[in-house]
Amino acid sequence: MKRVLFVDDEAALLDGLRGRLRTLRNRWEMVFVESGPRAITEMEQGAFDVLVTDMRMPGMDGGHLLNVASSRWPEMIRIVLSGYSEAEQMARLISVAHQYLSKPCEASQLENTIDRCVQLHELLREPRLRAIVGRIRQLPALPRTCSRLRELMGRDDVSVKEVAEVIAADSAITAKVLQIVNSSFFRLSKRITRIDQAVSHLGFMAIRNVALSVEVFSLWRRHSGLASFDPERLQQQAQEAAAVARALTHKTPLADDALLAGLLHNIGYGILMQECPQEMARVLQVARAESVPMHQAERMVIGASHAEIGAYLLGLWGLPYAVIEAVAFQHQPQLVQQKHFDVLAALSIAHALLPQATNAFGFIESVSAGVDADYLSRLHAPFDWAQATELAQSALQESPS
Repeated sequence: MKRVLFVDDEAALLDGLRGRLRTLRNRWEMVFVESGPRAITEMEQGAFDVLVTDMRMPGMDGGHLLNVASSRWPEMIRIVLSGYSEAEQMARLISVAHQYLSKPCEASQLENTIDRCVQLHELLREPRLRAIVGRIRQLPALPRTCSRLRELMGRDDVSVKEVAEVIAADSAITAKVLQIVNSSFFRLSKRITRIDQAVSHLGFMAIRNVALSVEVFSLWRRHSGLASFDPERLQQQAQEAAAVARALTHKTPLADDALLAGLLHNIGYGILMQECPQEMARVLQVARAESVPMHQAERMVIGASHAEIGAYLLGLWGLPYAVIEAVAFQHQPQLVQQKHFDVLAALSIAHALLPQATNAFGFIESVSAGVDADYLSRLHAPFDWAQATELAQSALQESPS
């Protein structure tokens, strides 16, 4: 049974939560406390899977509590439930909170958020591996620009101008977004030179997805300690996979999620290179010595691959389940009971169709086994293998780099 700790200085609010969540007692063990110090005492006495805390509390506020929790219990999922959203407060939370919910919050929304978070534990069963992701400080819980865009898109009256202003506030993101949208990535009929034009042509979701990818990779350009590791090549591979995955889903409801899955499918490498450089050096030795793909060597050495670790982080961010599933099972789609062509299929096929080239670690890997013409046929894909190959080649001709 999962354990959830709720912290709020308002006794009435805690009583309300206790009443509204009473029906979940058969699934969660819930503890309700009225202060940060009490919360720490509870966590010292027994492990919790999820911490849900208010921000404004006397003495130790939510930000302080989250800092303590992320340092001492990094494997625990951390959620803020607050009625305040000042910029200064958000800046404090950006590296210590995985999810941010605003008061008043419906019980069903809170239940759904916690449920999705605890389900992620099935991806990384070992607390040690969850802690690898949970202790990251340099990487925001959700990168700044994307977090702001998601907030804007939650409004019915959001305008193109507002979204464009958020993107334009960061010159590096502006440059990369314009570079990507003017490639064959999006198959536009005319060149775009302004962010507001890009937003109008592509829509809010595609712009947010590209911005998220740009932000994530910009955070991992530091030297990893492995001479053969090339973060630029890692980003290039992500953009190639995204170009093919989106081409395979062009003009379908799957297109946005396929794009995002491609852009972020190897995000787990950034986590592993940052948090486990020595283990990754061993992974590289095993992959080369035994001629196995990196994801297999990672499971042998670390206990999980970059795919599961990356999917776990994306789940903490609250990204769509289709994206999380695609990233988690990108190398082993046969582990999922697929009946139709979906985002996982698009990403797996994109992997198989990318030209075999040197990876970000300096050697050529074998393609995913079992992703072939028969796989397409079983899923009733809207194209055959020859057509998929043609779509991939066309998408790669002008994919961004």
